[in-house]
Amino acid sequence: MTTAPSISLHLQNLIKQYSPKLPPAVNAVTLTLHQGDLLSFLGPSGCGKTSLLRLIAGFEQPQDGTIEIAGRKVAGLGAWVPPEKRGVGMVFQDYALFPHLSVAQNVAFGLSDAHRAKSRVPKRVAEVLQLVGLQGLEQRHPHQLSGGQQQRVALARALAPRPQLVLLDEPLSNLDVQVRVRLRQELRDILKAAGASAIFVTHDQEEALSISDSIAVMRGGKLEQLGKPEEIYREPATRFVAEFVTQANFLPATWREGAWETEVGRFAGEGNGIGDRADLMVRQEDIMLHPDPGGTVLVRDRSFLGREHRYCLQTRSGRELIARIDAHKPLPVGSKVNISVAPQNWQLFAREEV
Repeated sequence: MTTAPSISLHLQNLIKQYSPKLPPAVNAVTLTLHQGDLLSFLGPSGCGKTSLLRLIAGFEQPQDGTIEIAGRKVAGLGAWVPPEKRGVGMVFQDYALFPHLSVAQNVAFGLSDAHRAKSRVPKRVAEVLQLVGLQGLEQRHPHQLSGGQQQRVALARALAPRPQLVLLDEPLSNLDVQVRVRLRQELRDILKAAGASAIFVTHDQEEALSISDSIAVMRGGKLEQLGKPEEIYREPATRFVAEFVTQANFLPATWREGAWETEVGRFAGEGNGIGDRADLMVRQEDIMLHPDPGGTVLVRDRSFLGREHRYCLQTRSGRELIARIDAHKPLPVGSKVNISVAPQNWQLFAREEV
């Protein structure tokens, strides 16, 4: 009989409002993170994700709600545990390394007094530097390291005290694209090898999808959807999630004679209790293009992205659609096409009037 994983973090109805004249930065957020899982807070600037991270870290106090870390209440209902006693490791966007200290000294600085016995420090520093792949660089200083290496030092410092939870605030945003893509997989591997529970703050959809066990999509201080990356992408709960995470296309649709009628064709389906007018969502990669001189859609532009082409399409009404198609037999710009979508690859949302 398998036992349920222990809970690393539980937030209950958490509220943070910086001013009575402004809406809450964090508005009644409830969620649970299990031991060893990686969760991303994903959303646009101003959605509340960094405020939520600061509440968990203890840098801010909530107006209402509770925070529990590893079963211990650290905020709310009269409880308050300061940041340094929460058992939380923090990795900042700018790394926050001490320039005058060596790599080993920076990592050792993350250890609390309880870990500072002379016999323990070198051993623990060596362990975490091996974990993050920086053995042999112990005596270097931050200015002698690449951006990716500095980020790994910051992670090693956060992991050194064996925290209950690691918080990472936009940890890859200062890195070049190629380094960022490589390091996000390394970060996941390192955290999984350490058995750490972690929360990432990011506005990058691809980063969140690739690095996380679960994603919390935020909007206006509220939790818009919480789920596994595949669920968030394939089954967005709201139009906002569909637009922000999948960057999907939307077509005005009208229910008529057993199908949803749009300007690019009819989509057989069900009404789904949404009324006779809706917006039909189609992801970019689910659009199929069929060359036809009499087609209703114009190929306005085409971009080559390596494994695929990105087509900018224009309907007769002037609406723009984006399609991503495998990079073979490219369609010429200016040609006409018709569009089709597999029945399981579209979704309906309530009509959003413009």
